[in-house]
Amino acid sequence: MSVNFDKNIPNWRTQLEAINYNVLVLVREGKVRYEINGQEVIADSGDVLFIPRSTLRSGENWMGIPHQKHTILFTYEADFETGIPFLDERQFIQFKLFNDQYAYHRCERLYEEIRGGKSFRTMICFGIFQELIGMLARELDKPDLTPSKLKYAEIIKTHLLEHYRQHIEIEQLSKLICRSPNYTTALFREVYGHSPIRYMHQLRMLEACNLLISSDMTIASISQYLGYYDTSYFHRVFKKHTGMSPTDYMQQGAHSDMTKLLS
Repeated sequence: MSVNFDKNIPNWRTQLEAINYNVLVLVREGKVRYEINGQEVIADSGDVLFIPRSTLRSGENWMGIPHQKHTILFTYEADFETGIPFLDERQFIQFKLFNDQYAYHRCERLYEEIRGGKSFRTMICFGIFQELIGMLARELDKPDLTPSKLKYAEIIKTHLLEHYRQHIEIEQLSKLICRSPNYTTALFREVYGHSPIRYMHQLRMLEACNLLISSDMTIASISQYLGYYDTSYFHRVFKKHTGMSPTDYMQQGAHSDMTKLLS
């Protein structure tokens, strides 16, 4: 229905009413005070709230202090099962967002798209919204992970995203969180399902797939660019992750979804 970004609005408030739509709230800075079905709820920075349709809700700045938050208003059929637990349960929930920066980025992108007049806007907005909902559902599906584990795993992942083309060893990553190499590997695998080094190779292979299709770089140049100074080793890693050689991918990859090739 709509996407809003409330940025430090003085005297912000919403009246008490039974809403006829669903609201997804991502608090970015500060705090927000809500009344949800007669109960006080204080939402802090990094909190996500799902307020389902028919909820009796009001909201205001906490202690009169402005805040920043993204809100998405949407509807779906009452008898429709989405497969997303928190949507299908149709109950108010509040939880802390783990991958907050990426979620904020997607909200910003959704906000820009829904206000633009470019072609295919509806399809793009729906795709961004689906990704955001799926990401939140995935975070809720990890109830046994402690905040400290999530924090450490995010530190490692961020480092890998920024330095995946460089030479990286587990000892180097373990120093980022002041833990042993074995603990670092086990922690990352527990949160993301694979080791940090495998994730690094996946990032490299995603970039390799892109470069093989969209650039005029040679396979040897791509290999060196991504940190593989032995081209034959690059060939082995690429085939292991994609199921085909770099040359075959150049011929067939334009018709393939590269994200589905990575195991």
